[in-house]
Amino acid sequence: MMDPPGSSGSTHANRSMPPGVIIPELIYDDLETAVAWLCRAFGFVERLRIANHRAQLVLQGESLIAKTDPSQDATASYRVSRADHSIMVHVDDLGHHLERAVECSARVISPPADYPFGERQYTVQDIGGHTWTFSQTIADVDPKEWGGVLRALDSDQSRS
Repeated sequence: MMDPPGSSGSTHANRSMPPGVIIPELIYDDLETAVAWLCRAFGFVERLRIANHRAQLVLQGESLIAKTDPSQDATASYRVSRADHSIMVHVDDLGHHLERAVECSARVISPPADYPFGERQYTVQDIGGHTWTFSQTIADVDPKEWGGVLRALDSDQSRS
């Protein structure tokens, strides 16, 4: 029997693997400094360090891998672009979160703003040049009200 799309196909736990289904990996020139900064500025907790090239970070049960640039390895044949991605994180207290990020010298790209889809968001750039958007829910808004088309419901939402 085939596993459903999106399933991992495994029911085994692995203490070496961080929590989460989708786990972004971000590249930093100075891993030690980046890990300390991400923990201090954004509230991550370091879960596991793998030599001097990789660290698993956790925030609210989800994970991120911070790692060194693979192109610095003589065997690597590519350079990852930092301009082709961004990370969005849901937080409970956007104002407090922004204060902490700014105190740690995160560069504000977009100040906090309320959006018609029921979120208040701000965007910053971290010390490695990665773009992060932090979002706090301020209202439950039907996607139809702002032009969205709901194609599937989350498993925890009721179907009507």
